[in-house]
Amino acid sequence: MATNIGMMDGAYFVGRSEILAWINTTLHLSLSKVEEACSGAVHCQLMDSVHPGMVPMHKVNFDAKSEYEMIQNYKVLQDVFNKLKITKHIEVSKLVKGRPLDNLEFMQWMKRYCDSVNGGGLHSYNPLERREASKGGKEASKKSAPQPSSTKGSTAAPRPTSSHARRNSNDVPSSVNPSNQSAKAPSKPSTSVAAYDEQITELKLSVDSLEKERDFYFAKLRDIEILCQTPEIEDSPIVAAIKRILYATDGDASVVTEAQAMLSLDPKEAEALSPIAEASEEKSGAETQKRKNILNTDVDAAGIITLSPRQRLTDASDVHCSGSPLMTY
Repeated sequence: MATNIGMMDGAYFVGRSEILAWINTTLHLSLSKVEEACSGAVHCQLMDSVHPGMVPMHKVNFDAKSEYEMIQNYKVLQDVFNKLKITKHIEVSKLVKGRPLDNLEFMQWMKRYCDSVNGGGLHSYNPLERREASKGGKEASKKSAPQPSSTKGSTAAPRPTSSHARRNSNDVPSSVNPSNQSAKAPSKPSTSVAAYDEQITELKLSVDSLEKERDFYFAKLRDIEILCQTPEIEDSPIVAAIKRILYATDGDASVVTEAQAMLSLDPKEAEALSPIAEASEEKSGAETQKRKNILNTDVDAAGIITLSPRQRLTDASDVHCSGSPLMTY
């Protein structure tokens, strides 16, 4: 049994149309969207179809409208999972919202599980009879039943029009064509609306998948940033190169080349090229210049102190001779 199915399993690549066809054929329903099964009643009956008698159908509510009523259906489903020791987690808070992607993923899992139980065989399962014990089950069965009646109405409808056409064929033959055109006209908007609804659903699914992918990769980048801030490895060249790539702007095309160059240099040179070391370089240069000035002053003072007495007298006589005009002769 496929109680644990990964996200890359083939079950999650089954399309909506195939899922809807499987639900409507198995339970004799007429769902047009997967999210219409968000109440959880359909899931309960699907489990009842592969495990007859395991689901208490009298506790299932097919007429659930509020989230509280839907949660009761999912409690029934969770009890069945516990009895069958199924470890699949049911994200009730997301499913009851009626989001297309969440309901599609869970229904894809349901199909994969039902197909894995006895090869998907139903063993003469009667969904209409089992649904009668549920609240709102008869109404759900009636909604799926009008298909043959609509065909009868469509076959019976042309009779009065044909007789009417026979009576008025000699009088107003041109009036038949406008009526036929007006009868055919509403079909075009209905098909276009259905096409638009399908496109909107596809766009919602793609947006949801893109948001999940974005959040996934952003979390990865955040983990890398936290790892690079570890004190033990923060000053290494490879971390500096990684930070250079992480903090690069969109227009910086040569960031990868610079990061590779940082790896090939010495650690001191790599720190000089890193974006973090640039801010501290000016500060260290100023401190070095201050130290040089202090050292030069100390050396000059020490030189004056360490002069010999003869050198001091020579310096003094030079100053005296150069300053007195009478000593020039």
